[in-house]
Amino acid sequence: MTLEPPHQKRRRKQAAPLSEAAFTLLVQGVRDYGIFMLDPQGYIISWNAGAERIKGYRAQDILGQHFSAFYPPEDQASGKPQWELETAVAEGSLEDEGWRVRQDGSRFWANVVITALWDDQGVLQGFGKVTRDMSERRAAQHALTERRRLFDHLVQAQETERRRIAWDVHDDSIQAMVAVAMRLELLTDRVPEPFSAELLRLDASVREAITRLRSLTFRLHPPGIDRHGLVEGLSSHLEDVVGNAWGMAYAFEHELDREPTPETAITIFRIVQEALLNVRKHARASRIDVRIGSTDGGVLTLVVDDGTGQPASQDGARSHFGVIEMRERAETAGGWWSVHSRPGAGTKVEFWLPDLPPIPAPTTSDDAA
Repeated sequence: MTLEPPHQKRRRKQAAPLSEAAFTLLVQGVRDYGIFMLDPQGYIISWNAGAERIKGYRAQDILGQHFSAFYPPEDQASGKPQWELETAVAEGSLEDEGWRVRQDGSRFWANVVITALWDDQGVLQGFGKVTRDMSERRAAQHALTERRRLFDHLVQAQETERRRIAWDVHDDSIQAMVAVAMRLELLTDRVPEPFSAELLRLDASVREAITRLRSLTFRLHPPGIDRHGLVEGLSSHLEDVVGNAWGMAYAFEHELDREPTPETAITIFRIVQEALLNVRKHARASRIDVRIGSTDGGVLTLVVDDGTGQPASQDGARSHFGVIEMRERAETAGGWWSVHSRPGAGTKVEFWLPDLPPIPAPTTSDDAA
């Protein structure tokens, strides 16, 4: 058995009341959290500066009152305060978020932790209660949710309009031009030279226009974009367009933790689609590399080509429609977009979009919490 040195024992006895006093000062001085105690029946027996700041009551106004005064009338009527105490007794503690009421009657969104306090004999002595005002965080979450909801609606509206235009072009304009091409072909066999040669040239122009319109309808609404995930949609698009139609070499790498939401997936697809078109039109490249991966709570995408590139001074000044559209799509989704390019070194388009969970259907559960 090791005996405690007398000087150490003396210091420990002197430190005990000082530690208790310091702890009391700490609790009383905390302003970000409301920290107070309840007796076993739920009546308030202590009060700190944070509780006064959050709830509006001075200590002399609230000590001795039942803590149910902080709950909205509907929670009082349902017996929620008593239920929380019983749960804390049964489970040791309880954590809850919901509406609470200040002295002036205004409501605020609170995070509350209630802890049952027992003595050495296992007798309930009361409860410790810690309250934090979460109104600003909740307002920020609501603003973020509303922005995400508006973004989802915008993407859905854009895709609906693209489908409508694609169907109109396919069912109206293309069909009309196909009929014209057929009539020109018939007339070519019935008229003498040099008219037949001119009709053949006109027929070739019409058929070329039909091909361009069909390519437009494909870009507006690629088959399967609504039914397949991002990886499969991009893989099919690269194979069909870059590999088969353009005859270019390409590589596609993907490391996603999970499939993005439909609206995020569509936005990524559209930006990549526009970046590929820019490579086709301007880069004179022979190869394209596309990489997507999960990072920082979102999806990082790179589209890299080995083309002619652009002067460094033009990186931020390329303002043609495709570049503007890519940047606006990324920023509207709450992300960022950039382009890096040097003459002879190709171009890299890089963008990141947040990948937030789907927005749940609106309910009234928060108001009733």
